[in-house]
Amino acid sequence: MISLTSEVRTPYHHWWAGPKLLGLCLFTVVTFYLDTPLSSGGVLAVLALCYLICGVRFARQGLRLLRPLVWVCVIIMGYHIAIRDIADGAVVCLRLGAAVAAANLVTLTTQLDEMLAVLERLMARLRVSRRIRRRIALAVALVIRFIPELTRKGGTLIEAWRARSTKKFSWKLLLPFALLALDDAEQVAEALKARGGVE
Repeated sequence: MISLTSEVRTPYHHWWAGPKLLGLCLFTVVTFYLDTPLSSGGVLAVLALCYLICGVRFARQGLRLLRPLVWVCVIIMGYHIAIRDIADGAVVCLRLGAAVAAANLVTLTTQLDEMLAVLERLMARLRVSRRIRRRIALAVALVIRFIPELTRKGGTLIEAWRARSTKKFSWKLLLPFALLALDDAEQVAEALKARGGVE
């Protein structure tokens, strides 16, 4: 669900972040109580309609964000085919697809600062000090921003490997990937220091 806010403006962008996040939580819980391929597929179809309402471009963006699930679903279905329980495998894959699609829909249409404001309000009600609230909010923001960027850089590393070798990419990419992550972390730390650091 960790995706950046879509540049395609949709009606969902005007909805408040709190109700959207609460709705996402309830939707996810309900989704995992569905126990037939028909009901799970129906929920996924409704989500597809929610994307299409916002236009083909937005729907394609949502579909593209589901690509990482393909291999997960292949493994899940492979296992369930092996144990001859295809219906349960289909339910699991459809549930997973619906949950991730819903999460992406929320994050694509909600600004990061709006989600962090909801988090801070929740922590305020739990009587967490303001300093701790700010640090947690900053940590969440950094994680949400780092993961898509590191995923993109990891893909670039794999493409560079394929351009230079006929062999399949291997664990040897872990070191340059780790160095990229450390370099990004150091740049962010320097940027935070330049802005006065963290209280």
